Amino acid sequence: MSADVHNTLFKLTVPGMGSDHCAGIVRQTLTRLDGVGDIHINIANHRVEVTVQPGGPDGEQLRLAVEGAGYDVAAVRNDALDDQGPADTEIDEAYLDTAKKRLWIAGIPTTLIMLLMIPHMFWQPLPGYLLIVVLLAFPVVFLYGGAATHKASWRSLTNRTFNMDVLISMGSLPPYIIGLIGFIYPMTSFVEMAATIMTFHLLGRYLEARAKGRASQAIRSLLTLGAKTARVERDGQEIDIAIDELQVGDIMVLRPGDKVPTDGEVVSGESHLDESIATGESVPVYKSTGDTVIGATINKEGRLHVRATRIGKDTFLSQVVRLIDQAQGSRVPIQEFADRMTGRFVPVVILISLGSLFAWLLAADSLRPVLEWGALFLPWVNPEASSLVLALLAAIAVLVIACPCALGLATPTALMVGSGIGAERGILIRSGEAIQTFKDVKVMVLDKTGTITRGEPRLTDTYAAPGIEVSQLLQIAASVENASEHPIAQAIVAGAREQGIAAEQVTDFRSTGARGVAGKVDGESVLIGNRRLLEEEGVEGLDALDEELSRLESLGRTVVTVALNGQALGLLAVADTIKADSVAAIRGMHALGLHVVMITGDNERAARAVASEVGIDEVQAGVLPEGKVDAIRRLQEQYGNKVAMVGDGINDAPALTQANVGIAIGAGADVAIEAADVTLVRGELSAVVEAMHLSRATFAKIVQNLIWASAYNAAAIPLAALGLLHPMIGVIAMTASSLSVIGNSLLLKRVKLSVDK
Repeated sequence: MSADVHNTLFKLTVPGMGSDHCAGIVRQTLTRLDGVGDIHINIANHRVEVTVQPGGPDGEQLRLAVEGAGYDVAAVRNDALDDQGPADTEIDEAYLDTAKKRLWIAGIPTTLIMLLMIPHMFWQPLPGYLLIVVLLAFPVVFLYGGAATHKASWRSLTNRTFNMDVLISMGSLPPYIIGLIGFIYPMTSFVEMAATIMTFHLLGRYLEARAKGRASQAIRSLLTLGAKTARVERDGQEIDIAIDELQVGDIMVLRPGDKVPTDGEVVSGESHLDESIATGESVPVYKSTGDTVIGATINKEGRLHVRATRIGKDTFLSQVVRLIDQAQGSRVPIQEFADRMTGRFVPVVILISLGSLFAWLLAADSLRPVLEWGALFLPWVNPEASSLVLALLAAIAVLVIACPCALGLATPTALMVGSGIGAERGILIRSGEAIQTFKDVKVMVLDKTGTITRGEPRLTDTYAAPGIEVSQLLQIAASVENASEHPIAQAIVAGAREQGIAAEQVTDFRSTGARGVAGKVDGESVLIGNRRLLEEEGVEGLDALDEELSRLESLGRTVVTVALNGQALGLLAVADTIKADSVAAIRGMHALGLHVVMITGDNERAARAVASEVGIDEVQAGVLPEGKVDAIRRLQEQYGNKVAMVGDGINDAPALTQANVGIAIGAGADVAIEAADVTLVRGELSAVVEAMHLSRATFAKIVQNLIWASAYNAAAIPLAALGLLHPMIGVIAMTASSLSVIGNSLLLKRVKLSVDK
């Protein structure tokens, strides 16, 4: 028995924990508690998992500790991960809804304030203006808009930490409170700035919540894929039971069309199973006695008896859930750089503001020459004002001009514009960190089926025996296959139809297990299937087809032989074909300096054939989901965590989340799309190259915005401290700075993204 068998695992949902900086504060706070063991933080899902030793804190104590650090806790649970997906998603959606409401409640009064301020400042003073703006700004700064921010700010300060909430409180509370002096002493109102600062902050919170609020949907999507019931043999009878009643060793009965309840081994029967959920391969896989099957795959036509070998958390589906959850928790948000800046910026600004206040109070006469010089070209500078007024103006100006509005807008505005441009071109950027890491990617990992190829079998080759017309071969085969629902059969029928060949009436149709089909066309016997089947049925003329059969199979094709009245007529080859833009897309990746790797669950022969056709550098074939994750990790170690992954199937979801940037083909499985950072709606591989161009351009704008916002503060704060920057000029300068950041982001629309095909 393990030593930690009596430990308790608590799971806290912390919606406001959006960066490594925030996670570090939460971790530090929990570490101080006696009895707390391992702490695992998943920023993407806003979840903190805490292992508590016997006698340690309970869930309520953990909640109070995290809230004491300045972060609200939406839920505390100690149930199993597999039961939490929907609950976490509902919490994310509720948090997004709350952020949206706060933005609206703050935005409407602030807009009214701005509409009143412009005529009041530039045209005609409005009677009762100060009272109006004070009343309009009060709910923005103190009530539903700002209350949560100030509460979190106070908690953060009491824990000796500095986050963005502290900076926002510092920028909004003093201007509002000091602005009230205008009721008893004539001076400029700063209340407008208080409301504006809070509204910009709430806008940033909403954008962050919208970007991250659906992170847990990947797990929720996976949890809906498994079977809900299972048909098993017990006491000589077949009965249906709930999936949670299934036991290892139970014999499950699978009829055509059934979903496999859990992982197991075939004990009798033969059939084809659709294993695209596990391997991504579109062609069903033949299964017979002794073969393993995977839960949630689909039985196509035969009847199987399968012994259950793994249930619950040990199954393939549960492992995929666990892999996604682990990979999501290792991400580094793009806002980390700004968070580090603000963490150092806040105490420095406070010190400068206080220093300015006391400097003007104690040494105003010594500093007045600076004002006299400034008054020569700055009309708002008044060297004759009292030392108290000058001290207040300088201190407030420092706080106002240091407001991080431009810094806070630097990232979300660029992301908004970049993601909007991407959406117009079928590129959906769901994760901000992808922008930061995509630009440095050195390796592009591609799944084969549905990514490079179309993801569905198509008729690729026809080979008729001597004396037989290809049209005759196709018509005979299509007539019999038209009665079958098998994907290979439907590919042959579709291929004949494309050549204008219509299927004829078939009689006496029968399926010969999982090896082929038979029937009569115009009274003549037709047999279609693999070579083994035709040999068993005594078909003649097979040797003449062997050379072509070997050639087609060497190209990775699935080949069937057609026989009429016991005589071989020819061969039909079916394969998953290359997408029209795959070659150009991979050429574009090479032009970007990327090393292109194919990792697929398909067999080595088929994978090599596709890689050769499109020009891929490296191939790893026969890889299941766990292996794909390991392969991604090895590439990350080799290339320094600069690996992107493109896939479309459920089997790709763990690898997509493990990769530094996960890219899902839009036509693929929902869970792959939910697990990815970027989704290509068009389903074209060339969009990957466009996405990379877009990510580089977007990140460049983010850097430019951050540099401008920082340079603006670096230049303006000294001027404000010297009394040369009036607080209201600071309002205008701050607004101009924010507008410049937005304008610079809008320049992204000029970026050329198209790929030459």
